[in-house]
Amino acid sequence: MSSPPQKIPLSEKLAYSLTEMGANFVWRGMMVFLPIFYTDVFGLTPEDVALLLLVSRLGDGVSDLTMGMIADRVTTRWGKFRPWLLWCGPLVALLTVATFYTPDTGYTGKLIYAYISYNLCIIAYTALTVPFTAMMGVMSGDPDERTRLASMRFVFAFGGALLLQGLTTKFVAVLGQGDEALGYRNTMILFCSVALVCFFITFWKTRERVAPVPGRSPRLLTSLGDLFTNRAWFVVCVTGALFVVTASMKQGSIMYYFTYVIGDKGLAAWFMVLGLIGSMIGAGLTGWMSDRWGRKNLMIGSLTVMGATSLALYWCNPENVGPIFAWFIVSEFAAGPVITLCIAMLADAADFSEWKHQRRATALTYSAGTFSLKCGTGLGGFILGMVLARTGYVADVAQTASALQGITLLMSVLPAAIAIMGAAVFLFYPLTEQRLTEIKTCLAERRAADV
Repeated sequence: MSSPPQKIPLSEKLAYSLTEMGANFVWRGMMVFLPIFYTDVFGLTPEDVALLLLVSRLGDGVSDLTMGMIADRVTTRWGKFRPWLLWCGPLVALLTVATFYTPDTGYTGKLIYAYISYNLCIIAYTALTVPFTAMMGVMSGDPDERTRLASMRFVFAFGGALLLQGLTTKFVAVLGQGDEALGYRNTMILFCSVALVCFFITFWKTRERVAPVPGRSPRLLTSLGDLFTNRAWFVVCVTGALFVVTASMKQGSIMYYFTYVIGDKGLAAWFMVLGLIGSMIGAGLTGWMSDRWGRKNLMIGSLTVMGATSLALYWCNPENVGPIFAWFIVSEFAAGPVITLCIAMLADAADFSEWKHQRRATALTYSAGTFSLKCGTGLGGFILGMVLARTGYVADVAQTASALQGITLLMSVLPAAIAIMGAAVFLFYPLTEQRLTEIKTCLAERRAADV
């Protein structure tokens, strides 16, 4: 039998990418709107929100690793990873809506409810997205084809984010009729219904092509040993975590920034939409740019641009929003290739491990990678909440100069510094384009010989 086919049909790429769009209705909702929902609608203090986001996301890392181990060891007639979309999609939709529900209880009851609903939601999200992300590593054995798939995937991701961030404030107003708690809940019901359809389409219209070599299924401790001696994986994970810290801080502070610093909450939707269009263009051009400059150079350059443009926001005059919009759009354009390459390079790290050790653990490689991204999300949310608390933020009142300064730092200096740190870390990435080509050829020969 010949080696697995390398090319993925366009229709299948589109079907795969739909789940990324649906998942972003959940992910972006949590990252962008949940902090201000918790403080300004739900009624939690910034300190409690900070701790909730940090503890929950760190705990979620355990579920990522667990899910990776499970997915690598479960095989069905539909494949190893596709069935989880069918099984977990409804849970994700229901629990996301529950997270944006405001119970009629006292403060302690609300805090307990927030911990339970948020943690159940992110566990279900993990059970869906870890196998979904690992699918990219088995839909093709070609690193370039996976980069193109990742590029399309994140065009849809940013498209989903564009819809969510551009429409949420409007839907909350229309569907809530003055009741923000009701508006948020009805808005998430709408978005999660669409997401569920996306999950089912991906399940029915995709294929898994790269199967583990017979007789070489790794034991758990062996897989973990392979993982933590994989420098390519380690560099991608650390860089990805730093990127997500940057994104979480900046995205989570947008509503605060436009509500209190700019003084025009309505502009936030346009700000997010134009930024996401920039991200979509950046993600869509990732394949072309990586062919031109190489993946490593593109990653370092993109993070550097993110850092420089975020820093520029600090000196912008809040009364002149033109430069603020311009710098943000450029920063988000640079963000497009970063997350696209992070996901594509996890597949490269799985290939490198299989080439080196002659055994493969695709889902564990991805789940450990997404664990780092979720740690970044939790840390970014924690920093957001703590900066707000320490600078004197109080919901729904005119903010002090200290609080306004804190919100501005969250949009500019802090994410800039962490993005530059990410660029520095990625200098140590070991896989060149030539090495990847050699690994791809060697693995294809092995799989053909073992079938």
